[in-house]
Amino acid sequence: MSDPKDAEIVETSSGIPVESAYGPADVPASWQAGDPGAFPFTRGIARGGYRGKLWTMRQYAGFSTAKESNERYRFLLSRGQTGLSVAFDLPTQIGFDSDHELSRGEVGKVGVAIDSIEDMETLLEGLPLGEVSISMTINATASILLALLLAVARRRGVAWTSLSGTIQNDILKEYAARGTYAFPPRPSLRLVTDVFGFCAENVPRWNTISISGYHIREAGSTAVQEVAFTLADGLQYLTAAVEAGLDPGTIAPRLSFFFNVHNDFLEEIAKFRAARTLWASLVSERFGVTDARGQILRFHAQTAGSTLTAQQPDVNVVRVALQALAAVLGGAQSLHTNGKDEALSLPTEEAALLALRTQQVIAYESGVARVADPLGGSHAIEALTAGIVERAGALIARIDSMGGALAAIEAGFFQREIQDAAYRAQKDIDTKKQVVVGVNEFRVSEERPIPTLRLDPRVEEEQVARLRALRERRSARVAGERRAALVEAAREGRNLVGPMVEAVSAEVTLGEIVASLKTVFGEHRDASSG
Repeated sequence: MSDPKDAEIVETSSGIPVESAYGPADVPASWQAGDPGAFPFTRGIARGGYRGKLWTMRQYAGFSTAKESNERYRFLLSRGQTGLSVAFDLPTQIGFDSDHELSRGEVGKVGVAIDSIEDMETLLEGLPLGEVSISMTINATASILLALLLAVARRRGVAWTSLSGTIQNDILKEYAARGTYAFPPRPSLRLVTDVFGFCAENVPRWNTISISGYHIREAGSTAVQEVAFTLADGLQYLTAAVEAGLDPGTIAPRLSFFFNVHNDFLEEIAKFRAARTLWASLVSERFGVTDARGQILRFHAQTAGSTLTAQQPDVNVVRVALQALAAVLGGAQSLHTNGKDEALSLPTEEAALLALRTQQVIAYESGVARVADPLGGSHAIEALTAGIVERAGALIARIDSMGGALAAIEAGFFQREIQDAAYRAQKDIDTKKQVVVGVNEFRVSEERPIPTLRLDPRVEEEQVARLRALRERRSARVAGERRAALVEAAREGRNLVGPMVEAVSAEVTLGEIVASLKTVFGEHRDASSG
């Protein structure tokens, strides 16, 4: 007798039907995954997978002051981390100095406060800038944070050509899913292409954008929407680069992507394979990029913060381990694993170390890194990959019909689609169609508290005091001249990264630069806020 449950329709988060078993007939006859390292890179960007080089193990960290964050970075590097990933506080993200009235209560809370070159020097003290890869999760003020890093490197005598790392610099997803913007979309897009052009000439090893699906997924999107919206944003950035007179064949190899790793193990592996397949085809067909370096989709992955629970937080260790394994099986080039306590606070040192050890166990003990695309050829994986390619491709075509990602975002399309998906996901949890261990099932009557990170309440006061002291001792004349030069460059349409480097070198602060540029660019107001 058959199990009545076999008759139920089971779907992934994206609405892709899941069969109870898969065979050759479930894989479309036209589907060809190819070989690892070969176009369209479905099975990975390198023929040997991780045999030649493991993924970069990053831990996203930054809190309180630059000094405390620097100590955390040194700790993680000493324990085997191979790249830095910097988190900035909210005022830094939206372009306010720590003494701005709107910064009150937020300084150093969700990341490190960076107001000036003095803070950046402290943040990077003792770190080998020409040797370690540095990723900075920053968008509206990305060009300024890059300028600060370049200014510090110049002071130390470190050649810009030796610097490697990434700035997120993905402003479009801020309007669609996150909200940390400073300027209207079109001048913000100009700043993105300014970074493209400046780094192509001066910082050739730097990844000038990390096009982020992570925050789109955290806002509630499905896996298919994450792929489609992220790649559509990427196409918009390449289009903007071409319109700015840049060569897409030069810019494409410096683009990188940032994806979420959610709970549906098989769908997530397939998602990464599908994203690579689509991107290689899109940049080849639309922009004539024929060099494999420009066709490959390189991506950083982070385990899904939205899946972590405050209830029974030790269970988060299991969630993170499975998500990290999915990222590796999907071929990530870089990975961050969340701490088990991040639903409660910023991670403690102990939680951050355990998260790093999770990656190291996968890399050195599990054996999965020995084989490129080890699940390639699985009927289930190939069917899911083909399904995501088809559905995400159709959604990209719909976005194209609206005029591209920027027009679709300005029309509110991305936002509405994400909101609808988030509503459906929450409804599934509320009705227990989707089980969340410890939340809607398998609860315990008493929760055992775990240690959490507590920030010193004096952090804001001390940061503001340092900022005001810097303004007192700097040359007000030189700082004023550099601000005026930046505004003039903005009005004349010149590349702004160079003038930003000169401004921050004269101890002009981040907030002052943003305020100066607002006199030219204006300030974005979300239409939905009235």
